[in-house]
Amino acid sequence: MENQNQYQEGKVAKTIEDKTAQVPSDAYLWIAVAAMGTSLTLKLMGKKHTALFIGQWVAPFLLFGIYNKIVKTEGHD
Repeated sequence: MENQNQYQEGKVAKTIEDKTAQVPSDAYLWIAVAAMGTSLTLKLMGKKHTALFIGQWVAPFLLFGIYNKIVKTEGHD
């Protein structure tokens, strides 16, 4: 059986996890939806490069939400 205390988070990671755990998980979903809407609006306005730039934010926000949910349910060291 593997010792779970063998690997521990650093001080910075623990601090970040403590702070991000205070943010509601659905906030990340709404930020991602807002980025999609902003990207679409910019695309319709003819600002292709800016629309692509903002559109690329969607995946990281969703990943932040998943990370946030994991930290809340599983915790850290």
